[in-house]
Amino acid sequence: MHSHSIEQWTHDLVFLGRQHSRNERRTWFVVALTAVMMVGEIAAGSLFGSMALLADGWHMATHAAALGIAGIAYLFARQHARNSRFTFGTGKFGDLAAFASAIILAMIAVQIAWESAARLVHPVPIAYAEAISVAVLGLVVNLISAWLLRDAHDDRHGHGDSHGHDHHDNNLRAAYVHVLADAATSVLAILALMIAMVSQWNWADPVIGIIGSLAIAGWAYGLIRDTGAVLLDASVDKNLEAVIRNRLETEGDRLTDLHLWQVGPGHRAAVIPVVSDKPLSPATYKRRLGDLRGLSHVTVEVVTCSDSVHAAQDPD
Repeated sequence: MHSHSIEQWTHDLVFLGRQHSRNERRTWFVVALTAVMMVGEIAAGSLFGSMALLADGWHMATHAAALGIAGIAYLFARQHARNSRFTFGTGKFGDLAAFASAIILAMIAVQIAWESAARLVHPVPIAYAEAISVAVLGLVVNLISAWLLRDAHDDRHGHGDSHGHDHHDNNLRAAYVHVLADAATSVLAILALMIAMVSQWNWADPVIGIIGSLAIAGWAYGLIRDTGAVLLDASVDKNLEAVIRNRLETEGDRLTDLHLWQVGPGHRAAVIPVVSDKPLSPATYKRRLGDLRGLSHVTVEVVTCSDSVHAAQDPD
């Protein structure tokens, strides 16, 4: 008969980022700033008959929607942080929002590329002074937004005896990438419009637009890859896995398996089966991992070596 001993630390399952409240406040401020700019551009474009203002206003509306998703994710995660329906808390809700935001960003990249290609084939007259002024105004708003959304988290992943283990908030990162993409689009637009205005190379504007769309697509891919890995519980921290094994595989003890995954920004959960000739209590093994900051939820299962051999021989 098997001798299994399972023990968990008793604590609430609030796996929000350390700066969740700060990030939420700043995200909503940027949403408001973007929305005001969007409404102003659409109103001015309609009033003065400016297609440049209208186009930029509706483009900004897409970014405002994506930023709104980020704000709602922070709000939902905070309000339901202690809801028992969520087995491992709501820390990953930001990654879900960031994944959706990355999809929107990829769609924006496709839209920019499509419009740029169409303008290469069918050039349209450009009101240079007006278009440049719109791009400069958009750039100022996006630079302010990018400054507000800068990620203050320490990106270094330490693994010594003190073991700092901080991770970026992907929800904040997605919002930051959106305003960064809009800022990059504004910079490239200003550059292209100035070149075209001076040299009369009307093709410069759509060509640089295509280059910008490729950069935005690259950012979107990086977000989709990283957030998708979190949502699928991929094990992405091999260094921490190695530290856990080094701490627990002593005096003949060994880990038969190790499951390590992210449950929120800066928070990891682990399920650790230990096989031992002289098994200790689960609490003893957990104490060896107690100083690993970021390892927030640990389950240890201890099996005696003789029992594990019998289990392999007896399929019943």
